[in-house]
Amino acid sequence: MTLTELKYIVAVARHRHFGHAAEACFVAQPTLSVAIKKLEDELGVILFERGGSEITTTPIGAQIVAQAERVLEQTAAIKEIAKQNNDPLAGVFRLGVIYTIGPYLLPTLVKGMIAHAPQMPLVLQENFTTRLLELLRQGELDAAIVALPLPENGFMTLPVYDEPFVVAVPNQHAWVERTGINADELKSETMLLLGNGHCFRDQVLEVCPEMARFATSDDGIARTFEGSSLETIRHMVASGIGITVLPKASAPNPTSADGMLHHLPFNEPIPMRQVALVWRKSFTRGAAISALQQVILNCDLPGVAMLPDAVAS
Repeated sequence: MTLTELKYIVAVARHRHFGHAAEACFVAQPTLSVAIKKLEDELGVILFERGGSEITTTPIGAQIVAQAERVLEQTAAIKEIAKQNNDPLAGVFRLGVIYTIGPYLLPTLVKGMIAHAPQMPLVLQENFTTRLLELLRQGELDAAIVALPLPENGFMTLPVYDEPFVVAVPNQHAWVERTGINADELKSETMLLLGNGHCFRDQVLEVCPEMARFATSDDGIARTFEGSSLETIRHMVASGIGITVLPKASAPNPTSADGMLHHLPFNEPIPMRQVALVWRKSFTRGAAISALQQVILNCDLPGVAMLPDAVAS
């Protein structure tokens, strides 16, 4: 039995698909399948039911996968204890960030970390929340910056700032002279949304629930279009295709045009998201988390409310 085999069975249990699990583990599917079959033979049990289109875990397999997750987490902790024996700020820190935060926070954050802890270089990865949490659990990331709430529990969370949303419209739009927008007014507009997988998409649909129905229908009452990134959507708005909702940090001047489009604040109640640091409960470099928190709090994100008194939970 090897740690690699344990990593493979955890990935299959999560993805419920051998091909997707192999992609997540950066190996060929035959390699993963052979390794899992070898482990099943060694243990004398069947871990997965392979009959249908979706892989399911057998009862004994579920118990073994749960134990494998704990083993992988503890293995990562052992490595960290050995590596950070003398100085928790010494050595690489692997940080994940969701796509809708990275471009706006990371430039300032990286500069701040170089000044505050030059002996702790950051290795950065942008991805969806679910993927970042998976990498955290496997010990391949040390912490992640995501938007709350999390799709699952089991991690330490430390809120760092609250970020309001703003409405972005093309410069020729009828709303450009407005001083504020009500959330329910969005339902009459052509909305541009991020694609599935982005938690910010779900947060926007919470602001205007009617769009959840329109995003998957052709009833003609309202329309939505999907983009792969906020910057793609910004350009689509600027071309006059529709309007969108953006996190405040991506629109530093909410009441003025930026050459492409016009940003408008919401009227009360203002929709927003809470951004937090997330890490494993077994992670031993508490001083590194504290340093990262302090640098984030010192980042200049106009209109964003920093939370210096937040407590990890």
